[in-house]
Amino acid sequence: MIKLENLTKQFTQKNGQSFNAVDNVSLNVPEGEMCVLLGPSGCGKTTTLKMINRLIPSTSGKILINGQDTSDMDTVSLRRSMGYVIQQIGLFPNMTIEENITVVPRMLGWEKARYKARAEALMDMVAMDPKKFLNRYPKEMSGGQQQRIGVIRALAADPPVLLMDEPFGAVDPINREVIQNQFLEMQRQLKKTVMLVSHDIDEALKLGDRIAVFRQGRIVQCASPDELLAKPANDFVGSFVGQDRTLKRLLLVSAGDVTDQQPTLTVKRDTVLPEAFATMDDNDIRAITVVDDDGKPLGFVKRREARHASGVCSDLLHPFRATGKADDNLRVVLSRLYESNTSWMPIVDEDGRYNGEISQDYIADYLSSGRTRRALNIASMD
Repeated sequence: MIKLENLTKQFTQKNGQSFNAVDNVSLNVPEGEMCVLLGPSGCGKTTTLKMINRLIPSTSGKILINGQDTSDMDTVSLRRSMGYVIQQIGLFPNMTIEENITVVPRMLGWEKARYKARAEALMDMVAMDPKKFLNRYPKEMSGGQQQRIGVIRALAADPPVLLMDEPFGAVDPINREVIQNQFLEMQRQLKKTVMLVSHDIDEALKLGDRIAVFRQGRIVQCASPDELLAKPANDFVGSFVGQDRTLKRLLLVSAGDVTDQQPTLTVKRDTVLPEAFATMDDNDIRAITVVDDDGKPLGFVKRREARHASGVCSDLLHPFRATGKADDNLRVVLSRLYESNTSWMPIVDEDGRYNGEISQDYIADYLSSGRTRRALNIASMD
């Protein structure tokens, strides 16, 4: 959807010398993916974004949107094809929130019923009551609320491409996480092609399908978040993503990702202990989870205690010290394991049913293995 070919932007300094703020950048962002341009200040990220929507002209190279060279597009067509969100929200103070959201659809001649319905639907997506907020003015809203409006305003005319320049940078940490989560949920529904500028590695890891790391106007690595952390291309990338990059990888894997790949072994309260022992022995596991008739975990039985025992599993039932949820990431799971001083715990789905288990040993093995969930197929996009 977005393709940059040898894109360069040259500036001339006051002393007459020229330098390349963006230096021969080539990048592909497939339809429906989010690419984060990551790097320190002054590395060319924002300049690249501004060339894409023609706020500044490129010196050389090509920019293609859905296969069309943007140099062949008129300004109106180009603007219709992409939304733009910046850190300084820029809501019109004399317009209501509804008028702010619908400014582009109204300019495009949408009928009133259509643009009002669009505003209401977008407000619902960011968990803001349309009846409560649409008739307010920007000054009557908090900074975090205004930032949400800035994001959905860019989506109002349903552009296929969304460009975002540090969109959450001015928001306090609590609101930032809320807005990021809401934006991710919107993206799952809308599947826009997004290019987002950030200098925050945690934000890039959370939001990006792929991350392009910039240094002095060039891309030094483009990879999936997991691959970037597991296999940084050089010392600069390694230092930028952080010395704790191995632990950061735990943020990228949900407990459900792990348990979905496991066989589900459980017993019931009234399962006889010889049967429970045989299951543990056959599968070489030290304990087995006991579930109720709805599949919810009640506790566990230890293999060594069941070895020569008679009776049923409820006779030797041990309670769990902690449980995890399928949508918890592995860093949350590991934190709970340490807090409860236990080596493993069951993972439950949204209805509380047993979904599998995760141990400290599994997490250590995953981190030390260096394996990644998905390497980007960069070459085939050239």
